[in-house]
Amino acid sequence: MTVRRLLALPLLGALLTGCGIRATEVPTDFGAAPSRVACSLAGPDVPTQSAQGVPVQVFLLCGASLVTVDRTVRVPEGTPDARRRVIVAQGLLDQLAASPSAPEKSAGYTTYVPGGLSVSGPGRKDPEDALRLSTAPSRLTAYALAQLVCTLSDSAAAEGDGSVVLAGPGTAPLHRYECTDDVRNHPGSSRPPSGEVTDR
Repeated sequence: MTVRRLLALPLLGALLTGCGIRATEVPTDFGAAPSRVACSLAGPDVPTQSAQGVPVQVFLLCGASLVTVDRTVRVPEGTPDARRRVIVAQGLLDQLAASPSAPEKSAGYTTYVPGGLSVSGPGRKDPEDALRLSTAPSRLTAYALAQLVCTLSDSAAAEGDGSVVLAGPGTAPLHRYECTDDVRNHPGSSRPPSGEVTDR
């Protein structure tokens, strides 16, 4: 019996190592393994960006969350502040709608903002920080709206308080949208919180 047990040990070891279970560096007690997408890019230096235009950041989708990438927007020298806000906002929309670069695509970045979107400044009775889009925000997908709100609210096109006042064309009701942590982390399921602006 002793001899049989000793002979069985190597066979048992072989069976265990060949059962198809491989070692992993990810702890199995703490949820799913992290995404293989790097979501990290080596961007150009700031002086190079400044030579091409005003450095800005836009939010693209990578993995399941929004991630900032560096861009530039051209603003003519001496542009009045009110006009500057609209130029920056339009530049940001154009950057969001543009196809990500080859390195960005390889890293897993994508965008849901449709092309052809335009933006204008406030209407006659609108507050001065309002921006009117050519398409009503409610008609955008959750991803596209999250990208827009988080990008605009974090730019010179807004007041810098983490929110932005948006509406569709004409006299559509204005809403103040907020870019929250939940929106940045779950843009597909968490639409930016908003409230109607009544002080017109």
